[in-house]
Amino acid sequence: MTKRTNKYKLTLEQISLAKEDTILSQQPLELEFENHDEIFKIIEVIREKNLFEDKNQATEFAIGLKMFSEVMLKNRKHPLFGDFFPVFGDFMKKLKST
Repeated sequence: MTKRTNKYKLTLEQISLAKEDTILSQQPLELEFENHDEIFKIIEVIREKNLFEDKNQATEFAIGLKMFSEVMLKNRKHPLFGDFFPVFGDFMKKLKST
């Protein structure tokens, strides 16, 4: 049996640059991906925790965390995550208890 996942599409568009004399040259990036969690629900939960003064940062955090953690879970045996994987579990427990 195949595990069902949620499917998402993220569009990233550069709207300004720190160096004003640099020309915007990147086209918007669209990325379709799967995640086992309902990311919109996670965003809502993180926002309700009031971890950050800025609600936009809560959204950035939730999206980044869920995208990162899904890649890490899919590649848990990769040496890059060897030292980090065990402490990530502790981090998630702390986050959920906050």
